[in-house]
Amino acid sequence: MLAIIAFLPILATLILMLAFNWPAKWCLLISWVMSCALAFFLWDVDALAIAASSILGFLSSLDVLIIVLGAILVMNTLKASGATAAINRGFININPDKRVQAVIIGFAFCSFIESAAGFGTPAALAGPLMVSLGFPPMAAAVIALICDSVAVSFGAVGTPVNMSLSLLPAEVTTEAFTAEFAFWTAVPHAVVGTFLPLLVLLITTKVFGKEKSFKPALEAAPFALFAGLTFSVPMLLIAMTMGHDFASLIAALISIGATVVAAKFGFLCPKNTWDFGDKKDWNPDWLATQKVAPPKESSMSLIKAWLPYLLIAVVLVVTRIPQLGIKGILNDNPLPAFVVSVKNILGFDALDYSLKWAYLPGTFFIIIALITTLIHGMKKSEIITAWKETFAQISGAALAIVFGLALVKVMSYDPDGANGPMISMMTEMAQGLSSLMNAFTFIFISPFIGVLGSFVSGSNTVSNTLFTNLQYETAVAVGLPGVFAVAMQTVGGAIGNNTCINNAVAASATLGISGKEGKLIKVNFLPMLIYTLAVIAVFLVAHFVLRIVPVVA
Repeated sequence: MLAIIAFLPILATLILMLAFNWPAKWCLLISWVMSCALAFFLWDVDALAIAASSILGFLSSLDVLIIVLGAILVMNTLKASGATAAINRGFININPDKRVQAVIIGFAFCSFIESAAGFGTPAALAGPLMVSLGFPPMAAAVIALICDSVAVSFGAVGTPVNMSLSLLPAEVTTEAFTAEFAFWTAVPHAVVGTFLPLLVLLITTKVFGKEKSFKPALEAAPFALFAGLTFSVPMLLIAMTMGHDFASLIAALISIGATVVAAKFGFLCPKNTWDFGDKKDWNPDWLATQKVAPPKESSMSLIKAWLPYLLIAVVLVVTRIPQLGIKGILNDNPLPAFVVSVKNILGFDALDYSLKWAYLPGTFFIIIALITTLIHGMKKSEIITAWKETFAQISGAALAIVFGLALVKVMSYDPDGANGPMISMMTEMAQGLSSLMNAFTFIFISPFIGVLGSFVSGSNTVSNTLFTNLQYETAVAVGLPGVFAVAMQTVGGAIGNNTCINNAVAASATLGISGKEGKLIKVNFLPMLIYTLAVIAVFLVAHFVLRIVPVVA
């Protein structure tokens, strides 16, 4: 019974989002208030402990908010300076085949934008570019959202993974656990990501092609599989060797370079040129219903336009490789000036917070955005516009993240049995779930929990905020390695991106097809299901067939 009661705050979030279409920020605020009330009246948690746990959640949100702020600021700075238009222009005339363009822009470029910025930005940048090249707006939205999945777990420079790590107990998130987590998050994405460009083409030619056939997609299969490999293999290797922060970012840069060069020289490209046919024959459901303002036009060179992204990649690599020594100064054993700590919040020994601001990717993003204003010679009005748009975009996400983290910290509170004979709400839920399933059934359910979290919240990061602790504790209770469960949660949350309500609304608004979100989600449901089932198969094989046991549980 207590397990059901403990689930009520999360259930309230799901109902308010799904049934009443409330924004995540208000749903999570209400759920946090509910969790505080339950902790006080039923779990017998002291009011001061509830306040301390909430403060820890509020403080913990700073890490994520700085990253989100910086990522979105870079995107808006490039839009205002004209760099985005220059980048778009650079993709034109690489290859006239729409299948090739869909792979390069929809998969490789989308993955790069997701890796660097995340939080719904890929569809906003890649979608309009595809439309400018002659794609139906609905097709552009479908392609962008399906492709915005494989890079999401490591997107925004590892924000979803970092969120999960921040929620687990410090004694769990050792260096070995983090490495295993990165590996088991990368493996299913690498397996499915290899075939994702081909799956996208199959849907594109079947749904939007004049032939309504899979045949045109199969003709482009060699190029599509090549593109998938150029991303998946580097992502897996980087996650294994250099860490999760920039696994997708560097892999996407490699994929863009490889696919652009291959397309230029016709390597593995289909011999015939394919497109969507005459526009007058397109289904009216594919067309825009509103006009959308394009990014600022400019004659900026491609090198100058891409320079901020290249700087981001270089800075992240330099600060993440231990052998170079900078990582130690900023993160491992940071100098006092590079860390802000709050110890024993409200007198509770187990509740500490540290902000390693100099190591956060968001700090570098903000600095590079400021440098970009000088490199691109931006006017004062353009800079103001970029900052205004950034704060407008981040406001909703900020509240959702703040209250989401506070919710999880309150529900997870149980320092050294301070609750007396009662366990935390999160542990209560985990034990309740474990009584209903075993390791086999849990593997089937776990990724779908991640998908559900993203579907209703629009964010892999928020999904992880809601369910990481629940997944971890349930996995341990049923005898499954906890690192598997956290990885399945994070991968599932990434997959949910392509059907989530928020992303569908944002993509539709960007491409001028508002009001057609239901059709968009309907088309993307099948690839979401295929992706999730493939991930389940990977973990079933790993655990029950290969009997792989992670170094850490």
